[in-house]
Amino acid sequence: MAVVAGRRFFEELVRLVQKTVRVEDVKGKIYEGTLLGYDSNTLSLCLGDVRDEKGGRIHRVFLYGHSIAKVSAIERPFNLEGLAQRLERVFPKMVRFYPEAGVIVVMDKIRVDETGVIEGSGPAAERVQSIYERFIKEAE
Repeated sequence: MAVVAGRRFFEELVRLVQKTVRVEDVKGKIYEGTLLGYDSNTLSLCLGDVRDEKGGRIHRVFLYGHSIAKVSAIERPFNLEGLAQRLERVFPKMVRFYPEAGVIVVMDKIRVDETGVIEGSGPAAERVQSIYERFIKEAE
């Protein structure tokens, strides 16, 4: 059970990459910026285009895991897992979801991420894009 919970923790963290987050350190200092990456061993974070609590702009901030008190998602992450489930209903046993890469592969040739179809063409890719667009509209 602990292994599943740990994996789920990192899947949630992966969903925040390239999203705006607010990080509070143990001294109460707040940084808001785009999460560019993290170290899974230390839980250290790299933020880009950062605004500090005084409104100052910083190009990059690296926060070490031991100094982080809280990470908050400012924007809602895209539900790629939900999209994979939707695609599975239309393309049974032909959908693979890779949360760590943030991509869904349909029929071993069509790649989909949170922006839509990124690789593949033809009627199947058009169908996948149509499902993606309906999924986006329903989520709004």
